[in-house]
Amino acid sequence: MSAHMQIGEVATRTGLSLRTLRYYEEVGLVAPSARSAGGFRLYTALDVDRFELIKRMKPLDFSLEDMRGLLGVVDALDAEPDDAERARLLGELESLHAAAEERVDTLRTRLAWAEEFAAGLDERVRAQRDR
Repeated sequence: MSAHMQIGEVATRTGLSLRTLRYYEEVGLVAPSARSAGGFRLYTALDVDRFELIKRMKPLDFSLEDMRGLLGVVDALDAEPDDAERARLLGELESLHAAAEERVDTLRTRLAWAEEFAAGLDERVRAQRDR
């Protein structure tokens, strides 16, 4: 992997659209690490990691503010804060983790309902075909 990637390569690596990547830049979640001489956005592997983190929060219906908060906590922890700040940040991270677990449980329940629904429709289709 090269040191810098253009937005198209980031889109390919993350599975996010160019529009989505630009939107996340617009709202201040991820900014390109550099610009080429021609003004093209250039991203690093760390930027891609940030996009991946955001992508994984999206299906759990976290808000942009939640995403911004998590990225801030991650950045602050990476900056090696003092013990008191580290404890505070860890508390925020634990809170986000608990929220994520609750949302995953909700998704599992919804998935089970969806599977039951699809199975019921399958039974109806077969019953109608067998008439």
